[in-house]
Amino acid sequence: MSWLFFEQFISLGIGLFVGIWVARYLGPDRYGQYNYALSLVALFMPLVQLGLNGIVVREIVFQKDANSRNEILGTTFVIRLVTGTITVFLSVGTVIYLRPGDTLSHWLVGIIAAGNILLAFDTIDLWFQSQVKSKYTVISRTTDSLVFSIVKVLLIQLRASLIAFAVATAAKGTIKIIGLSICYRIDGLSLRNWSVNLSRAKFLLWESWPLFFSGLAIMVQAYIDQVMLGQMIGDAEVGQYSAAMQLIAVFGFVPLVICQSLAPAVTEAKIASNTLYFNRLENIYRLMFILFLLVSIPIFLWSSKIVIILFGQEYKEAGTLLSLFAVRLFFTNFGVAKSLFITNESLFKYSMLTAIIGSLVNVILNYVLIPHYAAIGALWATIASFATTVFLIDLLYPRMYGNLILMGKAVLYPWRLNFILKNLI
Repeated sequence: MSWLFFEQFISLGIGLFVGIWVARYLGPDRYGQYNYALSLVALFMPLVQLGLNGIVVREIVFQKDANSRNEILGTTFVIRLVTGTITVFLSVGTVIYLRPGDTLSHWLVGIIAAGNILLAFDTIDLWFQSQVKSKYTVISRTTDSLVFSIVKVLLIQLRASLIAFAVATAAKGTIKIIGLSICYRIDGLSLRNWSVNLSRAKFLLWESWPLFFSGLAIMVQAYIDQVMLGQMIGDAEVGQYSAAMQLIAVFGFVPLVICQSLAPAVTEAKIASNTLYFNRLENIYRLMFILFLLVSIPIFLWSSKIVIILFGQEYKEAGTLLSLFAVRLFFTNFGVAKSLFITNESLFKYSMLTAIIGSLVNVILNYVLIPHYAAIGALWATIASFATTVFLIDLLYPRMYGNLILMGKAVLYPWRLNFILKNLI
C-alpha cells in the first residue's frame, strides 16, 4: 500500500496544484476546449487497453518458460501498437464529424490521441507487475508525472498556446517508458527477445473481451458528460465541469488504494469461512461510507468558497457542481468496494452488463437533461448512472441480494466498524 499511496499522493497532489494553475491561465473556455479533447480521446482508450492487463500478468505468472513469457509480452506490445494507431484515426474522425468547422479541436484531438501509440510500451510495466516489483513502476511513473507538471508550469510561464499543452500531454509517459526500459535491462532482460504469435494474440483477445466492454462502459460513464456538454452547450461549460471534477478526483484515490491493499485479506477470508468473508466486506463498506461522510460534508457546505479561492471568480459556477460531485462520492466509494465482491465471486460478465446499462442510462439522461440544466443536468445524469450500476440493477439479480444487505447495513450502522487496522498497512 505504501508505494501505491506514495505514487497517487505525489501525482494527484502536484497534479492538482498545477492543474489549477493551468485552469486559471487558460480560463473556462480554453480549459473546456482542452478537456473536451482529452475526454473525446479517453473514450477510445479501452480500445488500446483491451482489458489485457490482468490477463497478461496472469499468463506471465503461469508461464515459467522465458520464451513463452517473451511471446506474451511481444504479442501484447504489437496488439497495443496496432490498436493505439487505430484510436488516432477514430478520435480524429469523430471530432471532425462532431465539429466539422473547428480546426483547433481537430488538432488538439489528433495530437493528444497520438500519445496512445506510446501506451504500447506500458507492456513493460506488466512484466514488473507479474514479478511484484511495483517499486520500479512507481518511481518511473512518479518521475514522469513530476516532469510533466514542470513542463506545464513552463508552458504557463511562456504563455503557450493550447497546441503546446496538447503536445505535452501526448508526450506524457516518455520518461516512464525510458525508466521502465532501463529497469527491464538492469534485470538482465531485453525487448529484442520479444516475439509475436498469432495464436497467442487470439487467445489473449478472447480472454479479455468481457473486460474490454466493461472498460469501455466505465470510460463512457467517466467522460461522455464532458463531450456531450461541449457539443450541446459549449466549451466554457466543460471548463466549469472539469474544474469541479479535478478537485473531487483527489479524493477518489484513497478508497481505491485501500481496497487494493485489502483485496488479499478479503480473498483469504473467503477461503477461511463465509462468516469472516462477509464480515470483512461489511466493514470495508462501513469504511467507505465513513470516508464519504468525512470528505463530502465539508465539500458540500463550503464548495463555492473552495472553488473561488482555488480557481478564481471565473469558475464560480463550478462551486455548485462541486457540491454535487460530493454526492457522487457515495456511489463511487461503494462501487470501488463492491469490486472486491465481484472479483471473489467471479461475476465479471455481470459487472460488464451493469457497467453497460449504467453507461446507457448516463447517455440517455445527458441527452434529456443537458439542454435544460447544462452541467448540473450532466452531473445528475452521472449520479443516476452510478446509482444504477452500483445498487439498482442488483435488485434484479438474487445472487447480489446478500451483498446489497451488507451495503445497507454499512450505511445504517457505520459506527459498528470493527476492522483490524493491520490489514490497512
